[in-house]
Amino acid sequence: MEISLFEDFWTWFTDPSIMQTYGYLGIFGISLLGSLLVFVPMPYFFLVVLASVNPMFDPLLIGVVSAIGATVAKVMIFEASYAGSKLMSKNAEKRLKPFMRLVSRYGGIAAFLAALTPLPDDLIYIPLGLARYKLLNFIIYTLSGKIIFTVLIAWGSRVSFKYISFLIEGAFDPMGAILITSIFIITAILTVYMILKLDWAKVLGRWFPWTLEPQS
Repeated sequence: MEISLFEDFWTWFTDPSIMQTYGYLGIFGISLLGSLLVFVPMPYFFLVVLASVNPMFDPLLIGVVSAIGATVAKVMIFEASYAGSKLMSKNAEKRLKPFMRLVSRYGGIAAFLAALTPLPDDLIYIPLGLARYKLLNFIIYTLSGKIIFTVLIAWGSRVSFKYISFLIEGAFDPMGAILITSIFIITAILTVYMILKLDWAKVLGRWFPWTLEPQS
């Protein structure tokens, strides 16, 4: 029953008529909803590709609108992680301090690079929230990376769709989506667990000794 519900949802979610009916608003909505599916690698990616080969859409606008929708969703996930970090025990927060200092310096680069790939960027964004990275910086770096990525995908799809269409067909298989999602969820749970449990002073002290002391 649960798998059947997922299949119905996936079939609706990968239905090109959604964007055909609602235009750029549909692209924004699907990008937002798709990005709220934590640890699922860009489920809206395929509809962006299909919209890009439709002459009624401008690939540049597709990229920008999709990036904005995805970024709004990632900010919501980031904020939830940020709020959750305040519930950590004193011992957990003490262990996490060196990691938080490392993220404070390099978190923007990590957020930008995560946005430039089709991989599940929540593996980066949730730790950034746990480390209480600055929200404005997070928005700037994430939106910049996603605009570049989705615009390149949109224009690349417009130019070369007939050569890459066979790569997309497998993504419409709901059972494949379940398997991929399960793998990423397990990986993400282990990642967050390790972040909270590791003694970051020992992990980072050798290579980044400046993370052991408060920055002036």
